[in-house]
Amino acid sequence: MEQHSDILSIAQWQPVLHGQHQLLQEKEQTIPGSVQYTIKRFKKLPQTNIDDTGMMVYHFKKDEPKGNYLELKFCISGNTYCREKNTECDSCKFHQSINCEERIDTVDLVSFKFTPAHLSQFVKGIKQTTFSDDILNFKHTSSFSRIMPLCGKTRMVLEALLNHSYSDSLENIYINAQTQMLLLYSMECMAGESEENFTCKFLANEADREKIRNAREILLQHISEPLTIKALSRKVATNECYLKKGFKEMYGTTIFDFFQSQRMEHAKYLLYEKGLSVTDVSSLLGYSSISHFSTAFKKHTGLKPCELLFH
Repeated sequence: MEQHSDILSIAQWQPVLHGQHQLLQEKEQTIPGSVQYTIKRFKKLPQTNIDDTGMMVYHFKKDEPKGNYLELKFCISGNTYCREKNTECDSCKFHQSINCEERIDTVDLVSFKFTPAHLSQFVKGIKQTTFSDDILNFKHTSSFSRIMPLCGKTRMVLEALLNHSYSDSLENIYINAQTQMLLLYSMECMAGESEENFTCKFLANEADREKIRNAREILLQHISEPLTIKALSRKVATNECYLKKGFKEMYGTTIFDFFQSQRMEHAKYLLYEKGLSVTDVSSLLGYSSISHFSTAFKKHTGLKPCELLFH
């Protein structure tokens, strides 16, 4: 089973550091003839901002059809669990035990991998005329990954999967039923993605959307090495105008504002969690002076860096 670092790097605003999140639980299981799934539950750090995120990964190799698969990945943040019960804590959830020593805020990473043999049952006897049909029948000839918004229906299914009480054969039946619902909602999401969804016409092209996603990843990887728009556009092989417009369209913010936000969130982590000095953090994030860093930090957080050290 592939690692989930890619979905976490997209969901988490700050760069993902190795060993940053403590693993609390892990489960991996294959339901014969159906789906292979993993659930990883991590302890959420107080100063990390993580968005609930979904992703579809379509893996296709013409010369190795047995290795083809469709994978749904989800990152769910904000659940509260009790260490002692190892499950959701209703008291903590409804804030009836705020001082509970066993209370843990978590990040859940969930993956469901479907094989061509399993998916083929849904397209037998019909003409493959839609994008969804091509995906389910593995007629789409290039691999891709796409970010998916989490609608209310998807969230309900994921919550049910994370908190059910079934076991043995009943668990297999339950997981199989719920994962088919996730597959349905995900294919609806893919079918609804069209050129009309984007003001920038070039974003109708998946290859161009991937360039914008790559630009975001590069920014996170170079959090301490500020890049110019020109340098970033060269790294992702697109022009500066397309990069700026496409980034704003896809993520709702400018490249500069996004990068500054990530730097300041990472600064909060280094100051609050790691206990680094203001001087060290300023240097690590590539600031030429402490005053420039302090000004940027206060603009983003409303606090001076030194004030965070005493919170």
